[in-house]
Amino acid sequence: EVQLVESGGGLVQAGGSLRLSCAASGFTFDDYAMGWFRQAPGKEREGVSCMSSSGLTTNYVDSVKGRFTISRDNAKNTLYLQMNSLKPEDTAVYYCSACFIGTLAPSSYLDLWGQGTLVTVSS
Repeated sequence: EVQLVESGGGLVQAGGSLRLSCAASGFTFDDYAMGWFRQAPGKEREGVSCMSSSGLTTNYVDSVKGRFTISRDNAKNTLYLQMNSLKPEDTAVYYCSACFIGTLAPSSYLDLWGQGTLVTVSS
């Protein structure tokens, strides 16, 4: 089955950390740049970070630079997002999908989304 399954979200206090995981199956994971997106209540989805298929190139939205780190393990078909120094404004449902590194937009080459994982940061 072709799917993406996100996990690792939860409730954390401001300044805390979480590590998100995205397990991919049913397609050739290392053919695609993969990234993280988030959608806060009442807001549009935004690209958070994207990593090239090889893992050599990354991009981040300005609001998370220096706090979040994206990584991938192609042998395990898994994408990660280490989130440190979390802020209440990071509260959102986080999704993984294929992405364009330059724009942090979702990639049209793989229109596949998981159910997301909720991150709630309390002040």
